[in-house]
Amino acid sequence: MENHMKLTILTPEKEFYSGEILSLNTESDDGRFGILANHVPMVAPLKPTVTTFIDLSGKELKAFTSTGVLRVQKGEVEMLCSACEWPEDIDMERARLAKERAEERLLHGDRIGFKRTENAILRSIMRMKTKG
Repeated sequence: MENHMKLTILTPEKEFYSGEILSLNTESDDGRFGILANHVPMVAPLKPTVTTFIDLSGKELKAFTSTGVLRVQKGEVEMLCSACEWPEDIDMERARLAKERAEERLLHGDRIGFKRTENAILRSIMRMKTKG
């Protein structure tokens, strides 16, 4: 049995990552979960979070991943995300301002909708957490 799997992370703009990994940790609506080689096939909705994975050299990589879908099948993991960023590419000021705007919408009962506003806050928090 193989001890690694192929990970591909795609966004609408680009292929964010493609390579062999040993493990992956991310989050869905049902909570945080991990994937190792030979994982059973599955599909899961993704929520904004810090996704971490270990490459073949043993190095841990982390990235902000937004909403999307994850699929595991035949030794491959595919993540289709609305957005994905490495920690060094995250603009902390932009994330902080986005969080403040979303919180303001919640306070004033903006018509945008609670779930959309909640996701905006979560995206901002996870970006800041990814950056450190």
